[in-house]
Amino acid sequence: MQEHPIQGLMKTAMENIKEMVDVNTIIGDPVEAPDGSLIIPVSRVSFGFAAGGSEFESGDEPEKKAKKEEGSVLPFGGGSGGGVTVQPVGFLIVGSSGQVRMLPVDRHAMFERLMDMAPQLINQVQSLIRNNGGQNTQGETTNYQI
Repeated sequence: MQEHPIQGLMKTAMENIKEMVDVNTIIGDPVEAPDGSLIIPVSRVSFGFAAGGSEFESGDEPEKKAKKEEGSVLPFGGGSGGGVTVQPVGFLIVGSSGQVRMLPVDRHAMFERLMDMAPQLINQVQSLIRNNGGQNTQGETTNYQI
């Protein structure tokens, strides 16, 4: 069976998109910093694609009927298009000591990270107060409860 022209349009567009977007677009190539740590860029990639077309019939009814009986192909017109967006998300940092951390680009992600770290921060403050023996900098005893 003969391939429909819209299939060719879609195939060409998808092959071109596949060439533009690969794994290295999302997780970039690592860069080594002078201190020996590795910095790996992380991105969000999104893309859209559309294709459409139409076959055009010609003339009057007898002519259409004759062309159908012949099995001739109707004239075709079509088009396709697509778009790609690459947005940086952050950097994955692997320290020289092996410590791994994510450094986000977005301000809102920083706020979320602070909220995730809040329980740890509260524990550290409580520990600091306990180790200090409940005394402030002037040597006066205080009674903190958290």
